[in-house]
Parts: sequence; structure tokens; C-alpha cells
Amino acid sequence: MIIIRVALPIPKRQLFDYQYEGKALAAGIRVAVPFGPREMVGVVWETSDKSEWDISKLKSIEKVLDDSPIFDPVLIKLCSWLAQYYKHSIGDVVQTAMPVALRKGQSSQVKPLEYWTLSDEGKHTDLTGLARAPKQRTALEALHKEDLLKSKAKSDFGPAAIKALSEKALIEAIEKTPSKTPTWQQNLVIQDKPFANVEQAVAISSIEAKLDQYGCFLLDGITGSGKTEVYLQAIEQVLKQGKQVLILVPEIGLTPQTVHRFKYRFGIDVGVLHSGLNNTERLQVWQQSANAQLGIIIGTRSAIFTPMLKPGLLIVDEEHDASYKQQDGLRYHARDLAVMRAREENIPLVLGSATPALETLNNALTGKYQHLKLAQRAGNASLATQHVFDIRQQPLKFGVAQGMLDRMNQHLQQGSQVMLFINRRGYAPALMCHQCGFVEHCKHCDKPFTLHKQLYKLQCHHCGSAKAIPKACQQCHSNELVSMGVGTEQLEQGLANYFPQYSSIRIDSDSARGKNKLDNMLTSINNNEHQILIGTQILSKGHHFPNVTLVLILDVDGALFSADYRAAEHLAQLITQLAGRAGRAEKPGEMWLQTHDPGHPLLQDLINNGYAHFAQYALLERQHAQLPPFTFQALFKAQAISARDAFDFLQQVAQLFNGVDNLDCIGPIPALMEKRQGQFRMQLLLQSAHRSTLQKAIGQHIRQIEGLNLANKIRWSLDIDPQDFS
Repeated sequence: MIIIRVALPIPKRQLFDYQYEGKALAAGIRVAVPFGPREMVGVVWETSDKSEWDISKLKSIEKVLDDSPIFDPVLIKLCSWLAQYYKHSIGDVVQTAMPVALRKGQSSQVKPLEYWTLSDEGKHTDLTGLARAPKQRTALEALHKEDLLKSKAKSDFGPAAIKALSEKALIEAIEKTPSKTPTWQQNLVIQDKPFANVEQAVAISSIEAKLDQYGCFLLDGITGSGKTEVYLQAIEQVLKQGKQVLILVPEIGLTPQTVHRFKYRFGIDVGVLHSGLNNTERLQVWQQSANAQLGIIIGTRSAIFTPMLKPGLLIVDEEHDASYKQQDGLRYHARDLAVMRAREENIPLVLGSATPALETLNNALTGKYQHLKLAQRAGNASLATQHVFDIRQQPLKFGVAQGMLDRMNQHLQQGSQVMLFINRRGYAPALMCHQCGFVEHCKHCDKPFTLHKQLYKLQCHHCGSAKAIPKACQQCHSNELVSMGVGTEQLEQGLANYFPQYSSIRIDSDSARGKNKLDNMLTSINNNEHQILIGTQILSKGHHFPNVTLVLILDVDGALFSADYRAAEHLAQLITQLAGRAGRAEKPGEMWLQTHDPGHPLLQDLINNGYAHFAQYALLERQHAQLPPFTFQALFKAQAISARDAFDFLQQVAQLFNGVDNLDCIGPIPALMEKRQGQFRMQLLLQSAHRSTLQKAIGQHIRQIEGLNLANKIRWSLDIDPQDFS
């Protein structure tokens, strides 16, 4: 009889002991165990011959689910580090690192894949007979060339086309167990490799010099400077060695164009991991990567946990992006975890951005990371000129000044595309009564409802609650209800009426919802089917639109006076990234920023001196203000139906830390958004000039905090290195 210590997916920051009769189980093997009245799937973490509990009362493991560990030693070590650093439940950490299918207890054995092949009838059918069914014809043509098509053919050619061909008995499905021997290296072909300029060549050779050891590089390149080409040429050397590359991208919208470019360059399959995949698809990529059957894996934040049998290189593209930080559950930062993983795997890490996060930039400036700069745009493209447009005392049409409408017209008449950015989806941010001034509010959040005209509803963008648009004011019963402010819907409608001869497209989280929807939209933009592009932050994320020559940014003044000390950094990154969408090909580009405060120092510094200059002064400000990256923070958040309960809990937490040397305790204070989803939200900030002081203090008191009476009556969380104070 031995004692197995199991990590279970519950909030308790501990392992759970179980009895087991048999040989010792290796760490990383999943087991089914009883927990209270239910059965849970856990992961073996340690084996021991003793327990702090009465052994006779320990329950037994019910079933061993794996023959071998699903986590390699590096991932086990990373999970332990995550639990320790973020002071989080080890069971929750392990859950986060696993694909959903494995969390549910499904087999970790590789399943046979479904393929489509030509039937005898399909081999001899006349393709001209399918002239009216182009997708069916394209699928058959592909089968004549490739002999077998994977199950993803349904998404490539459409499920309807595959179903129709199957019903006509022109194709048939077969199952094939994947070979465990990697074959991708045999298919590796380098296509259309352009000549690297001097800056790119220096960056590539610097990375290649450390391919067999740990090294962290900040690839600091202006928008359009060819960072992706540096990635591609560094990856080429890794693939030729038979090793794997893991690339993180911030948004699901970036993966299709990135995947296409990498597939085309190397001629091999690319594994893709993002939230748009179903559980089976994610598990399949996870298994293929673990068996080295994929040379390249591209994914969003959680892909950092993907096992690699032969790791060779890690890349984090757009490393500054806020989406790399998880904001609930295990609040880890994928970029920081990438640094730890690269060190443990002893491989290089490349962090790429045109607007590096101040933390990353500081690490590069102090020599912790190697700083690689790309200051020139690739090819013949020139940097977009940047301007502010003073809209004080100017009439606005659907949020746009007349001068800007005239400027747009000039670019459109020249056959170019124009992009308008506004960070507000919906038709308008508020609905107000013209008679009495009453604004429709969400009662759960004390914030105005956003008006969505196309869906005919009011929706709260904080908690998601919605209701139909009222016909009259609920306070004075007047039917004179007017929208206040501008959102993407209203902008799209206004521009469609003002420029009826041009096609416009709106890209935000409402319009881009659905599988492949965003990919199809981006393809139509690059095919020049739309001339006016309207969108939110989705449009700023590294997309390549060669025909865009004008970018107009609306309504950013609010970010200039935010209570969040990171707001200036985020605004500077946003403006620089958006400016980089213009003039990426032969045509010169320009960016205009509409503002009521054209003389604001931040805007003037950005436009006249660029992001690098702004960032150095921002770092100086942070240093004088004793803010990250020169200090380290932890944020306790509490929320409850009663504001007093949340406040009292954090007050008790604060008392535990008040006597600690070199540790500042700020709060409790209300969150920037005090009420959300019917609950009042409070915050307590801990700050120290030494990371070890902060870590040690929290480690000593976390069990006491869990044991406080109010801890079970409210919802609370701990965020190490917080990014969001809202």
C-alpha cells in the first residue's frame, strides 16, 4: 500500500492523499478518485509512504487512466512553478494545462483519423459535370492530386460539399491510425525565401547563434519592418534540425493568415490551437505535438502548455498584447511563462513587437534580454505620416469631422482603402430621454446600456444582461428617446449613407462571431471587396492590409485621463499599431487622430518622436513614481452583494500585511468599476521593491486568508503582477 498525492481541480491550495495498491505511479498520470459524493479526474503529483492524515481513513484510487504521463518533466516543473508563483491551487493549474477532453477523463491514446478518398466511381467521373457545384469540383480535384484528404476537408471545402459527394458515392470515408514516426521533415521545402536586409540579417544570425541554448531576444521592430520574415528564417534552421517551434499569437483572428504564410513557406502541416476549435480537434493537435508529428504549432495564450517532444524555439508575437494575461481563474501571463519554459527547455525565446511592453523593454535595456532592433520598413514601404485633427467646436457627422470625411474621399477616389477605428461596438454607448435626461442603466452594474439597433436591444457590455429597446422613457413616459455617442454600428450606417458608391465592412466582436467568420472577412478585405473598414481593437492586431492608405482614430480622449497608470502605455501602443496598418505596400499612408486635446503631451510625443521615445520617458516616470517594472505588485480583489462584507474582508487581509517591512499596503478601496453583475467590488494592492519580499509575505499568510470567516461568504481572488484594475 502506497500513498499517492493527487492534484484535483478545486480551489484548495493543496494536494490530496489517496491509497493505492500496486506499483508507484509516475507524476503526470491521470487517475479517477472519489471526492465527497462524486468522482473526479486528477493528476498524480507525488508518491509517498506516509501521510499527515490517518492512513486508515484515506480513500483509494478508483482507476488509473493513463499508461504513461501526459505531462513531461518540464511541464510538471512549470505547473509547480505556476502554483507557487501565482499562489494558486495546483489542481487548477494542472486543469488549465490540460485539453478539455483529458480533463473529462477521455483516453489519451491517439485515435484513428478520418480521411476522405475517391471511390471507384469518383476516379472516373467527369469533373465538367460538377460545373454548378464548384466546391464539390474543387474537393474532387484536390483528391485527384493528393489521394487522401484529412477530416478537416469539411472546413476547407464545406460540410455540404463533402456530404453531397459522399451521397453521390464519389468519395468514401476511411479511418487511418497516424504513424508515430514523424514524417513532416521529409516534406520540408523552403519556398519564396526573400533576401533579408541588414537589420533582419543581424537579428536572424543572433537568434541562430543560440539555437541550442537558452537566450531571450526582444525583436523590437516598427510595424511593417519584416518581423515575421525574421521568425521564418530562424524557424527554417530549427526545422532542418528536426526540432519543433511553438508560436504564440494574441488573437484567434491572427492565426489564419499566419498559418497560411507558414504553410506556404515550409510546405508542411501547421498545428493550430485556439478557442475556435472543438475539444477533439484541440486534443489531436496536443497529441501530435507531443509525438513530434508537427514541426510548427501556432496558438493563442493557452497553447503555451502544449507539450513538444523535440522543442527547438519559442516565439511570442505581439508580446505587448493584454490578451496574453489571463484575467480569471489562474491569472498567469503567457509571455512570462514562455520565458520560464524556454529556460527549462534550454531553447531560445523571441519576443516580437513594434510597441514592446514597458516590462519587456526594461529587461532589454538592462541587458537581461538581447535587444534586436528593426528600424526600417521592409521593401519599398514607407512609414505612415501621423497627424492630430482638432475637433473642438467642429460639427461631427456620426462621430467624424467634415475635414476627415473629405480626406477619406480623396483616398477612396484613388482606389485605396480607408480604416476607421472606434473602441465602442454597438450603435451608441447610451440611450437617453430627450425630455427629462433619464439614461437607461443596467441595474446590476450601474452603467448605461449600450444601444444595438440591428439586434433591437439594449445590452450591458459588463455583465451581458439585455432587454428590448423601450418605446418610452420609464421615468417621464416621453417617447423622445435619443442615442448618445457613437459606436461601430452607427459609424457603419452613417458612412454607408455618405459614401453609397463604396462598400464598407464592420469588424467587431458582434459581427465577427462564428466559425471562420473573421477569416472570411479578412480575406474579403484583402481581395478589395470592401473599401471602408470599420472596427474595434481586432483591426489593430498585426493584420496586413496592403491597400489601406488612411487610418482614422476616433474618440481616444477618454484614455488620456484614465485612473489606470497603464492607460498611457496602452493608448500609445494602440495608436502606433493602428498607424502601422497604413502604407504597408507601395502606396504611402497616413494616420489621423481626432481629439479635443491636440496639444496633449502624450499625443505630441508619439506623433513627433515615435513609440521608442515615449517608452523611455514612460519608464522614467514609472521609476520616479515607484511603479512596475521597478516595483512588484499583487492585487487582492473581493466582491459581494454587500459592499461592507467585501471591504471588511480586505480590511482583515490588510491587517495581516501591515507590519511587513518593505511592503506597502494600499486600500481597501473600491475598484475602478465599483459595481458589476449586482455585486460591489473592492481591491487591496500590495507593493514592494523586491519580488522576494512580496512572494514571501503572501506565501506566509495565504492559508490564514483562506481561513478567514468572511472568505467563504464572498468571492475573492489574488492577482500577482496585475494588469487590470477595472
